[in-house]
Amino acid sequence: MSVTVTDPALISQLSAGDRLELKDPSGRVLGVFIPEGLGVPPPGVQSPFTEEEMAERRKGPKTGRPLKDIFRDLEAQG
Repeated sequence: MSVTVTDPALISQLSAGDRLELKDPSGRVLGVFIPEGLGVPPPGVQSPFTEEEMAERRKGPKTGRPLKDIFRDLEAQG
């Protein structure tokens, strides 16, 4: 199905380049709009990893530090 949008304010929001939740007047989420091309590499650029390798990496343990620990350490320094 195709819908033509004519409302300039809505077109502006949809063109902002960010993920956008579409809700009805009661606040119920109808769907999520993700602009075409968001998260897609430019033409000719290929990932050095296969889909299988990326799926395997997502299963692995998360690395890094919690944001609350980073803030605590920054506050202690300043």
